[in-house]
Amino acid sequence: MKIFLAGATGFIGQALVRHLHNEGHAVTVLVRNPHRAQGLPQGVTTVEGDPTRPGSWQQRAGEAEVLINLTGASILTRWSEAAKKLIMDSRLLSTRNMVAAINQAAEPPQTLISASAAGYYGFTEGETAKTEQDPPGDDFLAQVCVAWETEAQAAAAKGARVVLVRLPVVLGPGGGALSKMLPAFRLGLGGRLGDGRQGFPWAHIADLMAIFSFLLAHPEISGPVNCGAPQVISNAQFSKALGRALHRPAILPAPAWLLRLVMGEASAMLLKGTRFTPALLTSRGFQFRYPDIDQALADIVNQ
Repeated sequence: MKIFLAGATGFIGQALVRHLHNEGHAVTVLVRNPHRAQGLPQGVTTVEGDPTRPGSWQQRAGEAEVLINLTGASILTRWSEAAKKLIMDSRLLSTRNMVAAINQAAEPPQTLISASAAGYYGFTEGETAKTEQDPPGDDFLAQVCVAWETEAQAAAAKGARVVLVRLPVVLGPGGGALSKMLPAFRLGLGGRLGDGRQGFPWAHIADLMAIFSFLLAHPEISGPVNCGAPQVISNAQFSKALGRALHRPAILPAPAWLLRLVMGEASAMLLKGTRFTPALLTSRGFQFRYPDIDQALADIVNQ
């Protein structure tokens, strides 16, 4: 397939470009800075442009069969009003411009796969895990996800299949959230966040790559898709599993008051959390290679 991808230089994006290229797809990536594309596989085409602004890149995007948008500013920062605006605008504007590329094309792309997040469901309490049928939450991240998905759904008016991949914490070697946790845990200084009872939605990056392939191979699937592993765990359970994988104690919690002091409003996403389950993928027969957190972390740490 001819695939156009925005957000290719992030942790997930880099892995996805390599994965799609290895599967034989013709991959074109949108990059703001050509120097950041130097590590991409040979044979991947690059187009320079800013996904948050209209430009000539939209014509190239319109020539693809599948558009994938992973663009979005990091949420792991203190949420000032300027930071909130950047978090929202980076997602909405890039998605809006992707949809415009579809609308402008003489033969529009058949599929738009647009990133979203587990945060769509808001902060969930108790043990119940959310499925794709559950309504959104009402906190800031949920509002971002709702607006983000609404922008993507506009592509359906042009006949495109729209898939909304609701992403969890993606675990893998060489980057992502785990790379920020490993130094402390390797020293035996890791532990749960707050009381640790909050949900911790997660997926091994290899499984996420397989999910993208599965979605490309199943054109009948559209709408929201929860992309987390079927094992629903808490932050405390994750912390203990990471300690086991590293053969280190994980008994030093990060106090809730300290996280609130450092992160402000953004501490809520660390202290409250979300629980969700891949109901749609499971019903369609998708098989996770790493459905268990101990198995997943052992594989990643060994790499």
